[in-house]
This record gives sequence, structure tokens and C-alpha cells, in this order.
Amino acid sequence: MDRARRPRSVLAALTAALLAVPALTALSSPAGAADADVAVNGGFESGLTGWTCTAGTTVDSPVHSGRSALQATPAGSDNAQCAQTVTVQPDAQYTLSGYVRGSYVYLGANGTGTTDVSTWTQSAPDWQKLTTTFRTGPATTKVTVYTHGWYGTGAYQADDITLVGPGGSGTGQPPAAPTGLKTTSVTSSSVGLSWSAVTGATSYALYRDGTRVQSVTGTSATVSGLAASTAYGFQVSAVNAAGESAKSAAVTATTSAGTGGGGSSDLPAHALVGYLHASFANGAGYTRLADVPDSWDVIDLAFGEPTSVTSGDIRFNRCPVTECPGVESDADFKAAIKAKQAAGKKVLISIGGQNGQVQLTTTAARDAFVTSVSKIIDTWGLDGLDVDFEGHSLSLNANDTDFKNPTTPVVVNLISALKTLKAKYGAKFVLTMAPETFFVQNGYQFYGTGKWGGQDPRCGAYLPVIHALRDDLTLLHVQDYNSGPIMGLDNQYHSMGGADFHIAMTDMLLTGFPVAGDPNNVFPPLRPDQVAIGMPATTNAGNGYVSPAEVTKTLDCLTKKTNCGSYATHGTWPALRGLMTWSINWDRFANGEFQKTFDGYFG
Repeated sequence: MDRARRPRSVLAALTAALLAVPALTALSSPAGAADADVAVNGGFESGLTGWTCTAGTTVDSPVHSGRSALQATPAGSDNAQCAQTVTVQPDAQYTLSGYVRGSYVYLGANGTGTTDVSTWTQSAPDWQKLTTTFRTGPATTKVTVYTHGWYGTGAYQADDITLVGPGGSGTGQPPAAPTGLKTTSVTSSSVGLSWSAVTGATSYALYRDGTRVQSVTGTSATVSGLAASTAYGFQVSAVNAAGESAKSAAVTATTSAGTGGGGSSDLPAHALVGYLHASFANGAGYTRLADVPDSWDVIDLAFGEPTSVTSGDIRFNRCPVTECPGVESDADFKAAIKAKQAAGKKVLISIGGQNGQVQLTTTAARDAFVTSVSKIIDTWGLDGLDVDFEGHSLSLNANDTDFKNPTTPVVVNLISALKTLKAKYGAKFVLTMAPETFFVQNGYQFYGTGKWGGQDPRCGAYLPVIHALRDDLTLLHVQDYNSGPIMGLDNQYHSMGGADFHIAMTDMLLTGFPVAGDPNNVFPPLRPDQVAIGMPATTNAGNGYVSPAEVTKTLDCLTKKTNCGSYATHGTWPALRGLMTWSINWDRFANGEFQKTFDGYFG
């Protein structure tokens, strides 16, 4: 069936059915003196606090009033509903209102104890007010109000949702605004804050430059992942079951000078990175970008591939509908990218992969790489680039023995291309790399062909690229899977299948190591905020899968120096950025086990 016709026929049938429903009640009589708005955070000024959403985020444009509004994008099997349950009084009259934009947007109430109600608009190119009324049943004390779109019809917005009527018993009042906010510590990437306790508060919301970034139960917090030499404004509000207070007076702090960081300032202190099968299908099934859970902070679109191995001309072709029946349109894909970015996520194009060999053997190939990758980034509005060169993409010439001063064209040209892209897009450009252990940690024993020749020229071949870009590199997440045994800094071989392998491999990156055993040629350690640990999401995704318990042991050892087992680390790194997995699709196939492990640990 022609794809352009199918949505129209479905929507036509939907419209006809809905138009056959009797019109809903119009505006009720004005609220009485005892009436109040019992909805919590109806203007979405506090993010999604008080709301439970299957999909959605807050945006600062478009808004009906205030600073924020809800934006949600329905999928093929999800209408992107946001709902909240409020306390009401029995046998009382309520008026539910809200402003919406988009096509097929609904506002309604369930559990009224009488007749559940809803109202909707077929098309609202600008803000349109929806209103309906209901009366609660004689025993009703809770009602659920909701807004949602319609399956696969694009993003909608909602703002200023109110439920006006008698306040329910025990509704209470939001707490007072906190006082005494002050800075307690300042580094190049973090600011510590404290404030006075507020009576009746159950938690506190922390704001950075007007954006909610953290929720804590105590009266202190540290905001991490900040840019060096940058001024930030902070405020805090108090929260309880009745709602959120006004924000405190603002305090300003300027971070100290740092050593770069490649855009990592926009990532949360602990980030979850995943690859999304965007150009192909396999046994994991196709996942629409809009359906990627909010837990994923960096989404790598797999893959951009070259027209030929040495052309440098990279193309990103989305999975065709014949291969991926559920694939979204280009317009919906772009809309999903924007929605993820509005939610603070990073969406990157990943270049290479298992089948995408890239060898920039000439300056012409280098320039073609820059031009074609820039076109992909600009066309789709992406945040940056993931370098996933595998196989024979990188290898070292026989006379190239110093990782600090490489001479091999494919290495030199790649470094030049990445520096050009970084300079073009600026400090916020996100640059990540996903090499295999053979190209990184194996460099502790072997580098290139070796002093006497005969070694695999690919050994350690990523080291000069990582080193040259270390001040521009946002994240390095080595693939700790599909790997043979690798010697660690304890001079013992470590094999996949348990926490020990991940601990040893990550310790090497955070401690540094002599390349090819030469104590005069040491690969310096990376910052912990630049490092994530690459693991397969399931046994189907790659060799080296470890259970959630082993993932937890890995994180315990590296961030707390507990639960370490037999390997003795050379430090403790609570600022370790997080985890990477192949892939989001495989994790979804396994009911989100990897994602849940990460969320449970870093919470």
C-alpha cells in the first residue's frame, strides 16, 4: 500500500467516528469562591513533575505562557499520553481546561465516578483552548486528568492545564521557597551548593540557568558536567505532594579554568550511550527514534558508511520500509531528533561499524570526509560524530613507531579531519570514539608492526588518534566485547565474561600505560568524565555479555573501590562518565535490562 495514502485513510475514519460523538459540555459556570486549581504543575514550569508520560519532554518554544510547555510525539503504538492523578472532593463540580497545539490533541478525565469526559481538536496550528466539565461521584476522591495525541500523527504541545473546583481533603499547600542558597565548592566542571531546610518539603529541585537539572532530598547538591571558565546561575525550589514552591534567590558561580572536554559540559554527570540501528534491520527489530526511552543520553545513529573504502565520501541511508516496516518518515525522524535534543539528549552519526571500512589514504579523501560528514550533520541537525572505525580502517606503517607523532596517512588524515570538524562546529560539538580493545589496550604490549616487524600493524592504531584529540574528545567508549584476551597493568591476561575484564580495561585508560612496554613512551590517562565502558546489551548483541550483577561490580570497583575481585585498580573514579552498549535495539529486545541496570545504579 502506498505510504502516503495510508495515514489519510486512517485519519479520515478516525475523524468520522469522532465527529459522530455528541458534543461535549461547553464552559461551565464560573468557579465559586471556594474553588481552586487542584492540578499540579499544569504549566510544566517544573518539567514533568507531577505528570506520568509515556513519551514527552518540556520545551521553551512554543509556549502558551510562562517558560515551558509539554511537547510529546506519538508513535505507531503509543499516543504519547501524559497524566496525573489529583485529589478531589466527592459530588463536586470541576472544570478541566488547557491549551494545545497540533493535530488530534485530547484533554480528558478518568475515574470521575460519574461519566468520564474528554475533548479534542482535529487541528490546532496555534494555541487552542480545550475545556470540559464533570461532576464527581458520591465516593470519588481521586481523578486522573490526561492529555495525549493520536498514533503516528506528529508532535503536539500542551500548556496551562487546570482543574478548577473544590480542593480535596488533605491537599495542603506547596512549601515556602528555600533561603540561604550558597556555593560550597567550585571546580572546572562542577559547583557545590547548599541551602536552608524548608518545613514541609519532601525534596528540592535544583535549577541551572532556569533549567531544572537535579532533584535531591537533602539540602545540598553538586552540579557536575559544567564547562570550564563559565558563569552559571543557580536556584532551588522546595517540593511536596501539593506542588512546588517558588524558586529561591539566584546565586552565580564561575567555574575555574580547565583543559578542554569536547562538549562534555552538556552531558549529565553519568551518561548512558547506545547505538540505534537506523540504517538496517536485524533480529533485534527496528526501533523508532521517538520510541527510544529517555534513559539514553547519547544516541548514536548506526551507521554512516563510505561509498568505497578509500573515497572518504560518507553516506547515511535510513533503513528502507521494505527492510524496516515500522520505519518513520524523514520528517518524523527529524522531529524526533529535535525532541530528543530538547530533552537534553545528544544524537550523533556513527561512522563505520563492522561493515563500513574507512581509509583516508589521501588528503582528497580527508576533505571528502569532512564535507560529507558535515552534510549529514547539517541535514539531520545532529550534535556531533561517533568514530567507530573497525577491521582494517586503521593500521600503522612499518616506520610509524611513536603514537605522539604519527606519520601514517590514514591516521594523520583522520586526525586532521576530526580537528577540522571540531573547529567548524565549535565547543558544543560532541566527539566520541568506539574502538575495539585490539586498537587501544593491546597497545600496552604491541604497537604497530613492532621494532623488529612481524606484528599486526593494527595493534594500538587508535592510540595516536585518541591522543591527538584528547582535548576535543567528549567520550571514549572502547568496545569491551568481541575481544580476545588482553594483558592488563598487572601483566596478567584478562578475558571477557565478567567484571574483571571491564575493570582491568578501564583502569588502563584512567591510569595510562607505557606503549609497547616502553616506560619512556607513556600513553597519558584520560579524564574519568571522558570514559564510558562499552558492553553488549544481550548475548545476541555480541560476545562478552555480562549479567547486571557483574555490571554493578564493575561500577562499584571503579567508582567506589569496593567489590573489586582479584584486580587491584590504580585509583578510584567517582566521575566515571557511564556505560555504552550495542545496542538500544538489542536492549529493547531484552526488555530493557541494560538500561534498567544503569538507571538503578546511578538513579
